[in-house]
Amino acid sequence: MCPSMVDKRSDDVRRMFASVAHRYDFLNRLLSLNIDQHWRKITRRKLCHELPSSSCTLDLCAGTGDLALEMAKCGSVIGCDFCRPMLSRGLEKARKHRLGSRVRFVEGDALRLPFRSGTFDALTIAFGLRNLENEIHGLGEMFRVLRTGGTLAVLEFSLPTTPGIRQLYLAYFTRVLPKIGALVSGRDGPYSYLPASVREFPTPEELGRLFEQVGFESVRSHQLTFGVAALTLGKKP
Repeated sequence: MCPSMVDKRSDDVRRMFASVAHRYDFLNRLLSLNIDQHWRKITRRKLCHELPSSSCTLDLCAGTGDLALEMAKCGSVIGCDFCRPMLSRGLEKARKHRLGSRVRFVEGDALRLPFRSGTFDALTIAFGLRNLENEIHGLGEMFRVLRTGGTLAVLEFSLPTTPGIRQLYLAYFTRVLPKIGALVSGRDGPYSYLPASVREFPTPEELGRLFEQVGFESVRSHQLTFGVAALTLGKKP
């Protein structure tokens, strides 16, 4: 495998997200035309029907808590992220929606999770796996903290494969999106980093093989919105 051309050192990624926390939600809605919220709802629907009423889900790389709040419709949730300014936004949103009894936020590193093995019924991670310095190690930690029979759901950007759609998307993703992101956030780096990190991230098929490599079974992937995103799921045997 070729070395990464994107700087994913933990301290640098933490500082990058802290610098845009104040505009993060607004830019997510603007740049995705609010489709990112739809993707989170799909993730919740795929998981809810198989979770017990007393379930506990870990939402990893929780950021400002969008997926954690969505998963609170299924049971209790712990949102975990190593960027405190992002978590502070998530806590504000949980209080606003009166979900403080169902959602808690914990500061922690995805590569060294502060939880016992076999703790969670499900684990979700949205747009965070590609930011980890070591993806396979991160998947191993996720496998560790899941209970037997627990499900991992990774929601991540992908690149469309359909001719025409792929070219249009790449033009927007690599030329337009970074300029809008820099203009609105006042920061150039994070929105140049985004398309570069997506280009380097494994395809859904490759990610499925990584799931299996760390021990997950019944791995399946769902393309979303013409392949702009993909939801990959796997069970811990």
